[in-house]
Amino acid sequence: MGINHFVRRYSGFTIIELLIVIAIIGILAIIAVPTYLNYTKKAYFSEVVQATGPYKLAVEACYQAQGGGSSVSGCANGSNGVPAAAGAAGNVASVATTTAGVITATGQNKAPADTYILTPTPTNNVLVWATSGTCVADGYC
Repeated sequence: MGINHFVRRYSGFTIIELLIVIAIIGILAIIAVPTYLNYTKKAYFSEVVQATGPYKLAVEACYQAQGGGSSVSGCANGSNGVPAAAGAAGNVASVATTTAGVITATGQNKAPADTYILTPTPTNNVLVWATSGTCVADGYC
């Protein structure tokens, strides 16, 4: 019998190695979960942004039909080709247009209950749209 007879070979991971792996997985989860949740909120809020598309086109057509000029007037819901205000559907709580062509949409359900506001400004007989609302501060639009 030689000396090698008493040497045992162990295979596997030590407890320290396992704890390090668990710590790394925990750190990744702490970073990934909030990022994923924010990403899903942005994805659901995109439905709210898309719901304003027909209203934006209608206000632009109304503005041109009114002869352009320095102000947007008469381009409210249900008049001059602008669609009527939309009620709740899916992740959109409502979409409405004021007489001055300002479009306001609000999210619901899985989308954040933030507002998305589009304000038209006539510039050289073309409407330039400014985005505002609580979705801007929260980073959803």
